[in-house]
Amino acid sequence: MHQSISPRRRMRALGSALALAGLLTAGPAIASFPAKPVTLVVPTAAGGGNDAMARVLAQKLSQLLGQSVVVDNKAGANGAIASEFVARAAPDGQTILFGYIATHGMNPALQKLRYDPVASFEPIGMVCYSPTLMVLNPQVPARTVAEFVQLTKTAPDKYNYASAGNGTAPHFAAEMFKIETGAHLAHVPYKGSAPAMTDTIAGQTQLMFPSLFAGYPYVKSGKLNAVAIAGGKRSKLLPQVPTLEELGIRGVDVTQWYALFAPAKTPRTVVDRLNQALLTALADKDVVRRIEDQGAVVDPSSPDALGQTVRQELAKWRGVVTKAQLSAD
Repeated sequence: MHQSISPRRRMRALGSALALAGLLTAGPAIASFPAKPVTLVVPTAAGGGNDAMARVLAQKLSQLLGQSVVVDNKAGANGAIASEFVARAAPDGQTILFGYIATHGMNPALQKLRYDPVASFEPIGMVCYSPTLMVLNPQVPARTVAEFVQLTKTAPDKYNYASAGNGTAPHFAAEMFKIETGAHLAHVPYKGSAPAMTDTIAGQTQLMFPSLFAGYPYVKSGKLNAVAIAGGKRSKLLPQVPTLEELGIRGVDVTQWYALFAPAKTPRTVVDRLNQALLTALADKDVVRRIEDQGAVVDPSSPDALGQTVRQELAKWRGVVTKAQLSAD
């Protein structure tokens, strides 16, 4: 896992955030927030991993904030539609974004967008992270990464990979994989992770790099075959599945992360109220279990720590775009 989402460092930041939140709870600005239901905008289609995670969180935040937290799916443009919507919303904390590695790292590194991942938002806090899986349709006649790479070289026009869209983690991971292995794969972008996995399960595409959170249920049910983890270490949920690095394939380390953001200029008192509620939600054992049972790892942070992560991620993925010569087309 890359340095920007170190759990140890985040726990130090967490202590500071809790102390700050405690000092602020009596403030009048916080007492009046939220004044009405909060909208949590999710940049992916209903049914995907991001959506499932956001709904777990929204349910708990509703209890903690004393107002309904309504999930609003605004899929499209690889997260840009939802991100632009929240960036332009009133800076009062009533509309927040369930952002992730694509909206605030990869897609902005790939192309110029109508929002700035740093300047257009106030970070609220990290939610969790998830390793990336390499999964195959079970009908593919390969049980290992090496066998699959050889298949693509033998029949270079036969195999496709699905992504959740240009500028998303499955897109970046697959392109990095192609560079490191010489595999012959055509890209089929979808509007979100859920339809991409549906077609990989159906055999319309043969390969995908979903988050462990999104892909694990289908691996568990036998609908997808997990052959590797594109991350720094094996998963306790799939201990038999090796990392790509173990297999001698370096440079394909894609740790997906998920976080909450408010529009720029949202008052710090409101941001801290949301962060306090987020920290409390992520300290709830049932919330943690429901997230981590699916393969994600809860990793809360302060607003400032999340802001630092976003800046580091932008720099990292801009470097990948240059190396892989990626484009939005």
